[in-house]
Amino acid sequence: MIAYLSGAMEYANDEGEGWRKDITEWLSKNLGHSVINPVEESRIIITNTNSHDYRNWKETDLARYKNFINQFVIRDIDAVTKEANYIICFWNEDVFKGAGTHGEVTLAFEHSIPLYLVNQVPLTDLSGWIIACSTDIFENFEELKLFLLSKFG
Repeated sequence: MIAYLSGAMEYANDEGEGWRKDITEWLSKNLGHSVINPVEESRIIITNTNSHDYRNWKETDLARYKNFINQFVIRDIDAVTKEANYIICFWNEDVFKGAGTHGEVTLAFEHSIPLYLVNQVPLTDLSGWIIACSTDIFENFEELKLFLLSKFG
């Protein structure tokens, strides 16, 4: 089984690397599942294209920035719609400024891919759209882990 790890990157302090590392290790150890980690996928694209300064392009060369970011978007869409068996989405305030997580949630719904949402915002701030696209919603990763163990363990 393959889980896609959806959540804020662009506006997250560590690009969401910490929680993704933790859940990757847990999924491998406890369920034998692998992951698609968009933080790592992005690093591969950045390294392969020697584009370590791409964030500067947003202000200095918008067309170049857009063309470069298209690679991330295409990779994420393919991973969500063609490779993942289920999605784990970490929903916190960092997703509000970005758009990728919203898109990944919608794609999962459109393609009938189970989406397990770990919600860290008040329910009054959680969009009805996101609620509707989620298969199950959890208050924390411990609840999610118990669910995954009962479903796949």
